Amino acid sequence: MTGEAEGSAPAPNLRERLRRIIDSPAFSNLVVAVIVINAIDLGLQTWDDAVVVTGGILLYVDEVCIAIFVVELSMRGYVRRWRFFHNGWNIFDSIIVGIALLPGADAFSVLRAFRVLRIFRLLSQVSSMRLVSESAISAMPALGSTFLVLALVYYVFAIICTSIFGSAFGQWFGNIGESLYSLFQIMTLESWSMGIVRPVREVFPYAWLVFIPFIMLTAFLILNIVVAIMVDSVNSTKAAMNRDEAAESPTPELAAPLAELSGEIARLSEEMRGLRREVKALKDGD
Repeated sequence: MTGEAEGSAPAPNLRERLRRIIDSPAFSNLVVAVIVINAIDLGLQTWDDAVVVTGGILLYVDEVCIAIFVVELSMRGYVRRWRFFHNGWNIFDSIIVGIALLPGADAFSVLRAFRVLRIFRLLSQVSSMRLVSESAISAMPALGSTFLVLALVYYVFAIICTSIFGSAFGQWFGNIGESLYSLFQIMTLESWSMGIVRPVREVFPYAWLVFIPFIMLTAFLILNIVVAIMVDSVNSTKAAMNRDEAAESPTPELAAPLAELSGEIARLSEEMRGLRREVKALKDGD
């Protein structure tokens, strides 16, 4: 009996128990459910009839959701310690929940209006949403360069259209601002032919030499480059997330040996502490 007690792994401490809880799928699903309930609650609070019918229930539900968010973040902070702030999503969640804790009067009344941002916590809790968000963030440098090229194309064609068509079609190309807006409508292919291009061609028959190259460059070329960048970013981010999950979660073949090794290390640590206490007792006795 004594040998079995000595060989058995010690019971996990509080931090380990909390880690198992926050890493469990059930806990993640609970947090997602609370976020959805809170989002519905915030929407109902903007509906006067719902507020009258429910009385103070909506405010009570809102306070309960905030309390759950605070407890959840406190658990994550306690378990992760300083590593908690190495994850940008944890900082994002902390800021959003922190805004909800601000007083709802005086200088903070405007910030309290942003409590609806709590809905964006779904981005950090739902893996598919987190994939899209992280992909968009990682693609920003390449997208920024692409949008700069698009802006240059817009600017050049806006000057051309203002110079050529501005005198006859001031409502569309009277100045560079109007030209930029009209070119954006043309790029989206929304009523571009009958609404703008054909009337312009009746006065300027060779106007297609301006509009067709613009559409080819923007709607067909540059925007497809944006799509290609996003697809590549999603694939790269998904591969990186899979590698991180594989590193954090050992394979089933390694899970049992690692658990056994962890228990053995904990047992040896406990024995070392016992030996230290015995050595200290002997020194005190001398």
